[in-house]
Amino acid sequence: MRSRRIPALLALLTAWALPLCALAAAPTSATGERYRVVAYDTARHPIPAHDVDRIDTLIFAFAKVVDGRVTLAPDARERLQQRVALKAAHPGLKVMVSVGGWGAGGFSEAAATAAGRQRFADSAAALLAETRADGLDVDWEYPGHHESGIASSPQDRANFTALLRTLRTTLDRTGDGKHDLLTIAAADGPFVDGIDLAAVAPSLDWFNLMTYDFCNSMTPTTCNHTGLHASALAPADARTLARAVRQFLAAGVPAHKLVPGVAFYGREFAEVTTDHDGLFQRYGHYQGEHPWPALKAGFIDRNGYVRHWDAQAEAPYLWNAATRRFVSYDDPRSIAAKAAYVKAQHLGGLMYWEQDNDPDGELLRAVWQGLR
Repeated sequence: MRSRRIPALLALLTAWALPLCALAAAPTSATGERYRVVAYDTARHPIPAHDVDRIDTLIFAFAKVVDGRVTLAPDARERLQQRVALKAAHPGLKVMVSVGGWGAGGFSEAAATAAGRQRFADSAAALLAETRADGLDVDWEYPGHHESGIASSPQDRANFTALLRTLRTTLDRTGDGKHDLLTIAAADGPFVDGIDLAAVAPSLDWFNLMTYDFCNSMTPTTCNHTGLHASALAPADARTLARAVRQFLAAGVPAHKLVPGVAFYGREFAEVTTDHDGLFQRYGHYQGEHPWPALKAGFIDRNGYVRHWDAQAEAPYLWNAATRRFVSYDDPRSIAAKAAYVKAQHLGGLMYWEQDNDPDGELLRAVWQGLR
C-alpha cells in the first residue's frame, strides 16, 4: 500500500475456509453472491457508524518490521484499539493489522532464515492476541525489488512463500480455535515477479490487489492511474485492473481470492504535453495527490479543470488547458464499473486506499451499492 461474496451457500463457504462471521457485513447481490468491502485505514478520524456497517474488513496501517519482529508503536497501538472497539457495536466487522507499506523495510532480512521467519510469525501472532485484532496483512513492497529503498534479494521469492506458510501455521496454532485472517497487499505487472503466486495462495485468505498508482512520480507519462481497462491511447504493456486480474488468474490464484483496489484520491501532473487532453502524455513534473473531498471542492469542473470520461478505460480524468495540468482519479461512476467487473468475474470484492480520504462516505457508498 502506498505512503499509499462469494456465493452464500454454506457448502461453498466451507470449501473456501472462510468463516461466516467474516462475511457478515458484506453486501449481497440479487443472485446471492457476497463480496468483501475492504478498507485500508490510517485511523486519523472516527468512522461514522453507517460507514462501519458498509465495511467487511478494516485494515489498520501500519505496523513495521523492527529487528525482525512485527512491531506497533504505542500511539499506533492506541489508535488500533479504537478501531477494534468498533466491533462491540458492529459484530460483523473484522479489524486487521497491515505491516509494511511503501519504503518500509526489514522483510527480506526477516524472511531469509527459518529462525527469522518464525520470529516474525511469533511476533505477529502475539500482536494479534494482545490487541484482539482479527488478522495480519503483509504489505511488503516488494519481494525481489528495491525501488522503494529497502533491501532485496534474489531469494526473496522462495523466502516469501516460506514466510507466509510459517505465518499461516503459527496463526493456526496460536489462535485458540479462532481463524486469524492472513492477506497480502500485492501489485501487478513487473512488481509481482518476486512472488510465487500459486504457491502463496493456499496460505492466504485473499489478495489485496493495489490496482492504482499505475502512473506516478516514477513513470514517464500520465495515464489512468487506476483504470479498469486499457485506454485506446495506452501502450501494449499499460497496467490496468483487468490486466492485473488476468495476470493473477493465469498464475493460478482462485478468482474468489482476488480483491482489486480503488483509489479514494487523484494524482496530478504538471507541464503536460497537450495532445489528447494530457492523457498518456509526458509531463514536466509530478504535482502531487489530492483526496476525494479536495477533488470535488477545487478540481472537478472547477478552476479550469474539465472532467473527461475515457469510455474504453472506464475512467475519469481532468484536463486544465490553461495550466497544462492533468489529474487521474476514481469517482462513483468508475467505481460502479469496477464493481460490475468484480461481479462478472466472480472476484472477492473491492478494497480501497484509504478511509481517511472519504470522510463523507460518498465513495464507500459507491463501492457498497455497486457490489449489491
